[in-house]
Amino acid sequence: MLVQSILLGLVGVFCALDSRLLGRLNFERPLIGSTLVGLVLGDLQTGLVVGASLELMSLGIVNIGAAAPPNMNMASIIAAAFAIFSNANAETALTIAVPISVLGQMLDIVLRTFLSNFSHRADTLIEQGQFAKARRIHIGWGTLLYGLSYFIPIGWGTLLYGLSYFIPIFMAIYFGTDLVQQLVDIIPDWLTDGLGVASKILPAFGFALLLNTMLTNRLVPYLLLGFLITAYSGLDVTGIALFACIVAFIMYEVKFSGNGGNGGNAEEADPLEDDL
Repeated sequence: MLVQSILLGLVGVFCALDSRLLGRLNFERPLIGSTLVGLVLGDLQTGLVVGASLELMSLGIVNIGAAAPPNMNMASIIAAAFAIFSNANAETALTIAVPISVLGQMLDIVLRTFLSNFSHRADTLIEQGQFAKARRIHIGWGTLLYGLSYFIPIGWGTLLYGLSYFIPIFMAIYFGTDLVQQLVDIIPDWLTDGLGVASKILPAFGFALLLNTMLTNRLVPYLLLGFLITAYSGLDVTGIALFACIVAFIMYEVKFSGNGGNGGNAEEADPLEDDL
């Protein structure tokens, strides 16, 4: 358990530092994080199922500016690990992930408040012309703190940030797995059924948040079409997604290929746009 807890802590650090060191390759998304957990623990299928469910739930969660959204990265890793260790289903993992994501959000706020002191210190050093020390604070302390929460000591700043991920994930998995297993065992059937219903609502809520930002009057018919296909065809999500891709491709060909890609005047089409 010790080795597994350390490995999962390292997975958390790697995913958390994705957008800060790797250029945002989406390793911090719940689908990827939970899948990596399943790979480490030898249960890839459960990791994928939990990750897909959490990904649906978090579709509409957007980090705008300095706002700290629920930490779905940390939640996905801990929830997937608990689901695998306790042989729980995805519904139970979702109910575990929700409070963990809120706790991770609170931890992010505390950490960002603390890290702001390093920014002020760096500003002072720059005004004094001590650029080397300011650079060490930027690449060091901030990155170290951020990484320690995930456990990547690339610098003081990254290390501290990594610890804010590594320590909670390690402690939750190393000390909390048995407790979670006991809680899962004593949960009555009626409560488990209720949690199952709630877990199915959460992905729909994630879709609703996403649609709230992008839905227009022109897109409503396609939303209704997808709903009717789901309700009456018996297709799963993968089948519907493939059907939607075909519809999107046909619409693109009809709308753009027939008029040179410029909305109606083929003679005014931009050659570069045609190439694209």
